[in-house]
Amino acid sequence: MATSPDTPPAATPRRKPSRHRGEGQWAKGHFTPLNGNEQFKKDDDGLNVRTRIETIYSKRGFDSIDPNDLRGRMRWWGLYTQRKPGIDGGKTAVLEPEELDDEYFMLRVRVDGGRLTTEQLRVIGEVSQEFARGTADLTDRQNIQYHWIRIEDVPEIWRRLEAVGLSTTEACGDTPRVILGSPVAGIAENEIIDGSSAIDEIQRRFIGNPDFSNLPRKFKTAISGSPQLDVAHEINDVAFVGVHHPEHGPGFDLWVGGGLSTNPKLGVRLGAWVPLDEVPDVFGGVIGIFRDYGYRRLRTRARLKFLVADWGPEKFRQILEDEYLQRKLTDGPPPEQPTGTWRDHLGVHRQQDGRFYVGFAPRVGRVDGTTLTKIAEVADAHGSGRLRTTAEQKMIVLDVTEDQVESLVSALEALDLRVNPSPFRRGTMACTGIEFCKLAIVETKARGASLIDELERRIPEFDQPITININGCPNACARIQVADIGLKGQLVLDGEGNQVEGYQVHLGGALGLEAGFGRKVRGLKVTATELPDYIERVIKRFEAERADGERFATWAARADEEALK
Repeated sequence: MATSPDTPPAATPRRKPSRHRGEGQWAKGHFTPLNGNEQFKKDDDGLNVRTRIETIYSKRGFDSIDPNDLRGRMRWWGLYTQRKPGIDGGKTAVLEPEELDDEYFMLRVRVDGGRLTTEQLRVIGEVSQEFARGTADLTDRQNIQYHWIRIEDVPEIWRRLEAVGLSTTEACGDTPRVILGSPVAGIAENEIIDGSSAIDEIQRRFIGNPDFSNLPRKFKTAISGSPQLDVAHEINDVAFVGVHHPEHGPGFDLWVGGGLSTNPKLGVRLGAWVPLDEVPDVFGGVIGIFRDYGYRRLRTRARLKFLVADWGPEKFRQILEDEYLQRKLTDGPPPEQPTGTWRDHLGVHRQQDGRFYVGFAPRVGRVDGTTLTKIAEVADAHGSGRLRTTAEQKMIVLDVTEDQVESLVSALEALDLRVNPSPFRRGTMACTGIEFCKLAIVETKARGASLIDELERRIPEFDQPITININGCPNACARIQVADIGLKGQLVLDGEGNQVEGYQVHLGGALGLEAGFGRKVRGLKVTATELPDYIERVIKRFEAERADGERFATWAARADEEALK
């Protein structure tokens, strides 16, 4: 039975609606007053907007779209208006939404677990070429994003995607977003456990389900049984991390409450071991807690991480067990230290069945429809019908026989898709940036691509792992706080006092069992023009001062501030 702001959830006793401000928690009877977002969700479920898109908006055009659908409910189907061209970063926080809106959309295709067939990828590429001016970016949540989408074309795009088993359902909005999964689930030789069946069951039970389509904010999930900890579990609302229990065998360690943006928090362990077949039920309990107890009064405090921070892991686990699962969870061990330095699965690797998978890197996730279609053709020609996207804006071809590997690598390299990239190509990530995003202040994708070229030219011998994450605004879609070098876009003053595009710098962030946020160097802001010089300077100091085997993040944490400027 669907839960609405007027009806307390089934898991809690019925209470008379209260006008006490509280934090807007339904489970405590706080249903009013409502902010604008909570009001439009109460007025109509975001899932219902699809009918209006198909029957009204696609036929009457952009100007016919109701504002609450345009900037609200359409996100439930993966649609955001994109930024009108020619508006500089200084206007981002000044103009009204309707002044920033272009009459085109970003459309996000969810790729749960990063799993694609060559047929699906071919259709994604064809849709890009026909309806999206060739755009198609790989995201750091394993999705694919189009731009330049017209509302008139959306029903036909849905028809084509859904015909091959793809969806945009709840790709955005206050919903359970795409489920991150290990891109080598079910194939890696060193895998602890394959979480694919849990991803499938969560999709079946929860995605597009009206009981869970009105959450306080977005809800991000990660499930991986890889010892490489390859889905950034520390920064998801809920994460299931593969572990070996000394008595019960392989299963998952349960984490909750991670997230970045302007108030970053790392997820915390609940100390619970979850067997594979119970993952969907536990997921349902955690998302139920978020729906019922999550803070709805203020959007800035509406993520699960704030509730977890206030409750603590012990209370969260107790509420999960007593009110939602009606049973105790099994205590379990934490994950072991991740294997390997990189977690992106690039290169050539043997599978469990003796075949090989081949991971490759575009530039900062930027591809296009023509390239995606060619990737599908290349994979098919080398005997593969399956591909995966990664949480690092990369892609993998699966199931390649040994005699086909060398030819496949050559074919990918001919498309400028590097199987053995430089550390700079491998480790640089960028969000959408000001080209299309209404929240952005600076350029990111083109800046990242040119930065890779510059660093490869200037420091060709550099061979240490390094992550450089570029974000167009403070919202951290590109994970700036957990990168070796995180760059947060903002307007800064150059040497002549002119306001120009630039970046605040975060240094020494990391994920893994030594996860932590990078340090900000006092007074350090770098203009976009100075960026290659600055990063070259810092990397050369790292090379000169590092101890044997020392990672960049460790060096940056101990280095003198002057060495970081």
